[in-house]
Amino acid sequence: MKNFFPLFLNVLFISSICAQSPLKTKADRMSAQIESKIVAWRRDFHQHPELSNREFKTAEKVAAHLKSLGMEVRTGIAYTGVVGILKGGKPGPVIGLRADMDALPVVERGDLPFKSTVKSDYNGEPVGVMHACGHDTHVAILMGVAEVLSQIRAELAGTVVFVFQPAEEGPPAGEEGGAELMIKQGLLDNPKIEAMFGLHINSQTEVGKITYRAGGIMAASDWFYISVYGKQTHGSQPWSGVDPIVVSAEIIQGLQTIVSRQTDLTLHPAVITVGKIVSGVRANIIPELAEMVGTIRTLDTAMQRIIHQKIRLTAEKIAESAGARAEVRFENKTPVTYNDPALTARMLSSLQAAAGKENVSENRPRTGAEDFAFYAQHVPSFFFFLGGMPKGMKPEAAAAHHTPDFFIDESGMALGVKTFCYLVLDYFGE
Repeated sequence: MKNFFPLFLNVLFISSICAQSPLKTKADRMSAQIESKIVAWRRDFHQHPELSNREFKTAEKVAAHLKSLGMEVRTGIAYTGVVGILKGGKPGPVIGLRADMDALPVVERGDLPFKSTVKSDYNGEPVGVMHACGHDTHVAILMGVAEVLSQIRAELAGTVVFVFQPAEEGPPAGEEGGAELMIKQGLLDNPKIEAMFGLHINSQTEVGKITYRAGGIMAASDWFYISVYGKQTHGSQPWSGVDPIVVSAEIIQGLQTIVSRQTDLTLHPAVITVGKIVSGVRANIIPELAEMVGTIRTLDTAMQRIIHQKIRLTAEKIAESAGARAEVRFENKTPVTYNDPALTARMLSSLQAAAGKENVSENRPRTGAEDFAFYAQHVPSFFFFLGGMPKGMKPEAAAAHHTPDFFIDESGMALGVKTFCYLVLDYFGE
């Protein structure tokens, strides 16, 4: 009898391996079969990128693919958004899977054979256009998921809403867009989606790895605008006026002490960055006005509120002490991307089954922002990161997102298809 228990554990282990559902086995096989097609889609999108709210050709290709799979397809949502509805053969819940479609005003510097040479206009300025954040991979992955699941629709116990979203990077000046506009136009209501899932490829996470986090996984993004009003004078006589440029420099220095000296960073990280300052027209004229624009990143709404208050107080009081006047305005761009803890715990086993338990890890929160956050304000949501860095490369050697040298190893995309399929099947109770 003393050898019975180890033998029993071995039997259980072998049984668990063999116990993978037939639908997952089918999904594995079909995902592998279409990998080359997914890569081809991605390369096409990469070579022909389109800016936010201008994803016309991308949307056409996505819609044509979904229609070829026999789905109900809706177009023109939030300008260029595409939605495909796949109804399973059995009744069940309705869930959404999201991919973002837009590229960035960045000139690509690499030498890929499918490198982008596209030029466009961004807020009135001529720019290069590049998929410098990996949205091309997101679109190709979700198109692959749609193809796999459509082939087993008769066995699905629920409905999948495929959401191809424009303008994640933010709409052009003066326009609405992105997840917020899709929701405003009824995306979550017909059919009524009860949970949303999304992924983001990451250039500094190794291929084959997945990272996640319950709760706040990405930061809220706010923009601030500070106008400093001084008194114009000749550059040779600064004492005759009030220099708004010098006052602005003092304000910028003061803003940095909000994070470093006035907030409890053991609770949540925060970032205040001034990204633009404009003032003056001539070397020997002290101007009347200086304007600066910056961003705030927070992972907690209470800290977000405190930092707003302190920015206003810092700018106004420093300006007042110099005889100037400061006006401060805030623009809320994106809330915290929040992973529902219960949903995260429920779906963790899906990630582990897809990638292998040893390849799934909990990550620290990121100070980047993601407009997937708007879905999470309405329904329980789960957002995770998929590795796109070549094996063996050190993260510090990999180009960051939003840069001209951004690079994704395409061998990581198949895992994205498989993981989305597993999340759907497990949520439906397969």
